[in-house]
Amino acid sequence: MNARPALHACTEVASAEDALNEALRRAFWHSLNRAPLPAMQALEVAARTLGALYRQVAQAHEGPGGCGCGWEPDPDCDLIVLEANLAAALLHPPAPDLFRMPAAGSA
Repeated sequence: MNARPALHACTEVASAEDALNEALRRAFWHSLNRAPLPAMQALEVAARTLGALYRQVAQAHEGPGGCGCGWEPDPDCDLIVLEANLAAALLHPPAPDLFRMPAAGSA
């Protein structure tokens, strides 16, 4: 059994997640630089937007003409997963990424 295709797929998924993460972060901060809001108000807007995105994606997966990826929206369970991810991000910030750290000196 060849592990290369699976590794390639994992790398593609991680790359796609990183790209989405970066795009969302940039959009959030760019928006706040153009029209400042208090921090909690900005985060509430982001949460409502995420809820609206969930609803749109769920609708795109409904019925016989929906997306064929196999995901079946379950708002109750999906909300629990989203809440758990939010809590995990709050309680356990990601480990420092050497790629994003500023250089402390030169060799």
